[in-house]
Amino acid sequence: MKIINTEVYGFEAALRGMRNPMNSWHLSDTRKADTIEDFKLLDTICPKDMDMELAVIGENNLDLAQRLIKAGSEHCKFLRQIQVWADFNMPLYWWSEFDTYKFNTKNSCSTMHKLLNAKKGIELSDFVYDKLDRQDIEKIVIKLNELRDRYLETKDYNYVIRAKKLLPTSYKQLRTVNTNYAELRNIYFQRKNHRLKEEWQDTFCKWVENLPYAQELILFE
Repeated sequence: MKIINTEVYGFEAALRGMRNPMNSWHLSDTRKADTIEDFKLLDTICPKDMDMELAVIGENNLDLAQRLIKAGSEHCKFLRQIQVWADFNMPLYWWSEFDTYKFNTKNSCSTMHKLLNAKKGIELSDFVYDKLDRQDIEKIVIKLNELRDRYLETKDYNYVIRAKKLLPTSYKQLRTVNTNYAELRNIYFQRKNHRLKEEWQDTFCKWVENLPYAQELILFE
């Protein structure tokens, strides 16, 4: 399970719009990074495996942003305009929980094309499992590969249907997700102590914690 190819943009526009209700744009101090000190600061904020807008949030804007966050979700709508894109490779049972939340959009790998790919058979690494489940998953992998071979020989779609019916929810699916800081804040606080520790706490929540300005905005209480 992993989350990769993270991109975060919209800080400057979101924080500019944050000041619209009080017409206080003259107090805005968020700027595009243009000095060595700015880029050094962003290096401490953004992990090497992520990409972000080169924006430095000033003290005035951060103070107002955090006061609005403390005031409640109806007051910190600007968080919805900080956009995040990432590739999530997670099991189907996790996706069923994640899908209960609203997020902008997602593009998923086709289950049929991945299962019945002519170039690559189904492997144990395509599933999430522990030591107790390994033998059961191995049996399912053998059966799915049998159905895959029969489909490739005959092109009979009934083998696809049978494969989908047998597919366990531990099967990993890659989806490119577009979400925002407001949605991630909501999910984080609801799931940070979830019983699916590896999936939610160790994978998703740790990813959120490492997003640019996450400590100051998403996790701020």
